[in-house]
Amino acid sequence: MNLFSIGFRTLFYKESLRFWKVATQTVAAPVVTAMLYLVIFGHVLDGRVEMLEGVAYTSFLIPGLVMMSVLQNAFANSSSSLIQSKISGNLVFILLAPLSHAEILAAYVGAAVLRGIVVGAGVFAITAWFAHLTFVAPVWIVVFAILGAAILGTMGVIAGIWAEKFDQLAAFQNFLIMPATFLAGVFYSVQKLPPFWLAVSHFNPFFYMIDGFRYGFFGQSDVSPWTSLAIVSVFFAVLTAMAINLLKRGYKLRH
Repeated sequence: MNLFSIGFRTLFYKESLRFWKVATQTVAAPVVTAMLYLVIFGHVLDGRVEMLEGVAYTSFLIPGLVMMSVLQNAFANSSSSLIQSKISGNLVFILLAPLSHAEILAAYVGAAVLRGIVVGAGVFAITAWFAHLTFVAPVWIVVFAILGAAILGTMGVIAGIWAEKFDQLAAFQNFLIMPATFLAGVFYSVQKLPPFWLAVSHFNPFFYMIDGFRYGFFGQSDVSPWTSLAIVSVFFAVLTAMAINLLKRGYKLRH
């Protein structure tokens, strides 16, 4: 895979420009949504509950909202682009281009990461005014943000390949992505859950993305960030292999 090839750079630019030209919808709207979550949950629960020792609830909530926005928008970017290309019939021009399957995947995922990070930065810039945040381990923040966005971008590619219409893609997002994100500790610490649901949460890879990301701010987490990194990295490798295999086979792409 040559990440400096003109084909890769062109596809990456096209996918990046696609969301940036409608930034009001793809960037501003998710920022407003996250802001509403903060206003509602922060106002109701701040001072009443403590998820991490010495951390106000609003401060605890902000990293979760940032990461949730990163993940959901990374998925939306690659999945919506692929399904639109399939329905409109212009996907054939990408498949016929002198691009390797790895380059195609990297371009879609790279643009998804870019959108996720831009939205996450926007959410952070707006919500950070409402609470005091520390940056105990900023490297972990960057690592989990990029890796999490890459995972959801790859999942978006898989969903876009699998789906044949927008209804199927919406079902994938509504019944898999959103529940997995909301149940990953965005609004709470999983240590506050009953034993059964605590065990269930540890089978959710989204939990490790959010927990590791939050560790970078407070230096506290439900599991070791190294454990989270290992699990998230393996998950990313498995999804990448699946996506490349689907592209090679032309699954639901060549008819």
